[in-house]
Amino acid sequence: MTDKDNILLVEDDPEIARILLDHLRREGYAVTWASSGLESWEDFRKGEYQLVLLDLMLPEMDGFTVCKHVRLISDVPVLIMSARHQEESKLKGLGLGADDYITKPFSLAELTARIEAHLSRYRRYQGRQSGSSSSSVLQQYNDGLSIHPLNQQVMLNGTELQLTGKEGALLMLLASHQGRAFTKTEIYEHVWGQPAEASSSTVTVHVKSLRAKLGDEPHQPRWIQTVWGSGYRFIGERIE
Repeated sequence: MTDKDNILLVEDDPEIARILLDHLRREGYAVTWASSGLESWEDFRKGEYQLVLLDLMLPEMDGFTVCKHVRLISDVPVLIMSARHQEESKLKGLGLGADDYITKPFSLAELTARIEAHLSRYRRYQGRQSGSSSSSVLQQYNDGLSIHPLNQQVMLNGTELQLTGKEGALLMLLASHQGRAFTKTEIYEHVWGQPAEASSSTVTVHVKSLRAKLGDEPHQPRWIQTVWGSGYRFIGERIE
């Protein structure tokens, strides 16, 4: 372990959180504590973490939803901890991309061993991926569209588009998962980081504005296709 390993602890019970915080910090980890799903998602988007320790029963946004959004943008290990014993909950969490599942109550020694095992594998994975990640390099698509995720820059036929932060985040979410249909609820939760109440019209307005700047016609789309009754998908063809 190195002193740079930063863990995002997501736990709404302050007593449990304090025990875990004290223990993990004694073990030499840097730990950020979030007490709700929304807080954890905001922290994750703003910070750099090597592992997420995630409870399932959370206010505002449950752990399953947090896991889903983390996995859309990152490969960091996600270790679910929950008092739930049902096989269905375990399988659902793993199916959303969690790396491991530990049931409360658990020993601190077991938790530390699992954390270090996942961090070791993640370091090896990062070493293999170093310098070759397609998520940070210029991505070119059909009809002159270019996206540079690292610089948050979108170009169309050599001209930079002046997108708002939400428009850019929306486009990069769709483009980074080419062909996958996202519901308006998923888009809103991921981009806005808030519960998806009354989210449909907000997403629709931003997609309309984004399409106008791209010159993308809804009835003959080149990049953003409407999935009727659901949401949107990116259909642009990647140019290698």
